[in-house]
Amino acid sequence: MQTGEPVLARVGGAAVFGEMRPEMASRVNETMIAFYGREPAAVAEAYDFSGIRTLVDIGGGSGNLITTLLLANPALRGIVYDLPHAGPDARRMIEARGVADRCEVIGGSFFESVPGGADAYLLSHVINDWPEERCLAILRNVRRAVPPGGRLLVVEQVITPGGESGRAKLLDLISLATTAGMHRRPDEHRELMARAGFRMTRLVATREPVSIIEGEPV
Repeated sequence: MQTGEPVLARVGGAAVFGEMRPEMASRVNETMIAFYGREPAAVAEAYDFSGIRTLVDIGGGSGNLITTLLLANPALRGIVYDLPHAGPDARRMIEARGVADRCEVIGGSFFESVPGGADAYLLSHVINDWPEERCLAILRNVRRAVPPGGRLLVVEQVITPGGESGRAKLLDLISLATTAGMHRRPDEHRELMARAGFRMTRLVATREPVSIIEGEPV
């Protein structure tokens, strides 16, 4: 808390995210599903995806979220975009859920670029994992890729103002300690999006602790 640096770096540990051995990548994906596994259905239920033809799940990991959205929206096409080590698990999930004809996996780094031309770009539990400038690098890459009329969808737990305790505030401290990231209040999401070239249009609550923060390019 005094330095703002993630504790793993200070004690000489490995970065939380980066290239991993396949077995370690699978463990990370399993952990994400165990922790956030009820969220995909809640997101599919809360948000209207009917006007979206192609959705890119940036940092999509195992493909659990995008395949859930595809099953709930038969006209939707999806792309899982993540580091190459995440590809095998995502392809297995896509095949197992029977949506291989509507979903592909693309390997790459969201700090460098993201696939262009999709109608919407989804970032689920990504922005909270990085310091501000790294978040802006990701969002600006999305801004370069998104066409006019496209959408940015950020799925995260949002901090409510005030002194009450809450899960998002605890996760905010964990993010600070492990990755130098942070969870944000609605006004902080609005400011971050504006710096990256987006206008925050609304915040959609779900039956799980996460919300969907929607933005459009300006």
